[in-house]
Amino acid sequence: MFLSDDLLLTTDSRRPIRIRQNADAPYGFEEIGVLEAYMDSYRGARTAVIVGAGVAGLTAATALARSGWQVEIAEIGPPEAPSGWGLCLTGPSLRALDELGLSGACLAEGYGMSTITYVDVNGEPAGEVRLPRLIGARRPAMVGIARPVLHRILHAEAERCGVAVRHGVTVAAVDQEGELVRVRLSDGTVRRVALLVGADGIRSSTRGLLGLETSLDFHGQMVWRALVPRRPWATGIHQFAGKAHTAGLVPLSDRQAYVFLTENAVEQSVLPDAELAPRLRQLLETFPGRVQEIRSLVSESESVVRRPVFTALLEGAWNRGNGVVIGDAAHAPAPQMASGAALAVEDGLVLAQELGRHVSVGAGLRAFVSRRTQRCRTLVETSVAIVGREQAQRHHEAYPLADSCHRLMAEPA
Repeated sequence: MFLSDDLLLTTDSRRPIRIRQNADAPYGFEEIGVLEAYMDSYRGARTAVIVGAGVAGLTAATALARSGWQVEIAEIGPPEAPSGWGLCLTGPSLRALDELGLSGACLAEGYGMSTITYVDVNGEPAGEVRLPRLIGARRPAMVGIARPVLHRILHAEAERCGVAVRHGVTVAAVDQEGELVRVRLSDGTVRRVALLVGADGIRSSTRGLLGLETSLDFHGQMVWRALVPRRPWATGIHQFAGKAHTAGLVPLSDRQAYVFLTENAVEQSVLPDAELAPRLRQLLETFPGRVQEIRSLVSESESVVRRPVFTALLEGAWNRGNGVVIGDAAHAPAPQMASGAALAVEDGLVLAQELGRHVSVGAGLRAFVSRRTQRCRTLVETSVAIVGREQAQRHHEAYPLADSCHRLMAEPA
């Protein structure tokens, strides 16, 4: 009979395996592989499974690993970096990334900006907002960055910190077992860890498995995005009010930007890929001035995407036992504030901070939720209010709403 911590070799004499007790297995013991043995050896210590290798999951993994946690990420997607256009890392994002030593890499590979320029329905300037510079007076207030580039930066840092990232798996079942969480993954493997973090997006399966429920609210908008060459005049975000819709341009690098268009008063629908670029050019046709220059850059490439605008806000606790949800799984704003990534990055950092300040995981999670709830609620609700102003063509009211929320988000997290 082997003891539960005995190490053996497989028949090829190379890969170590481990035998542990399992009442449900034949003879009361089972073999487990290297990674499971590694996580299992830390039972009762600071171990975590994070579901989702997006912005929130990778940031949380890095912050926890730097605090001494043993972390494994379960990501249902493939190892390849996600495709897509890009996003904006506003000041709060950069401040949190700066604490993790990653703001420099994002600034180097993205496009630093500090202004949002608003243009009215006639193509005339309607105002300019200079956002607070939160990581130094000589550094930009925000950065536009391609999604695959940001993913590569965050993924590389997580792995450098010792995080194990498994692809093609997700969470299938969750049970609280005393001070541990029993997590069964979709490939049948089981982890018993001190912490489960659901960072698996607005349609989070972890949220449901923890018994946390929220609605997904559709707001009658479809948002379009397409990669285009950056124009020389695009040194900050430009937003253009239209008679029916709203458009804009966000630089991602010296050479690249993405154009966005928010389509109002529309039902959820799916268009064939071949119709996306022509339809986007048609929608942009009604805008005057510089939008026509942008319109001519929209190609037939696969870079054009169209998605419904949903929001979600988890009421009450975001945690159940030693499980918690973060990022869009807990609070998904509309894209109008360009700050979904900011909340996700902050969540990962603050989660590690609060767990480090409290003796028990439960107390740390309660402190985390208490610290984050009002801030995230304010941003989600402001984004929804801006959606309403856009739909009513009251753009002049939307601009100060966005400005005041950005100022509020500049306050410490």
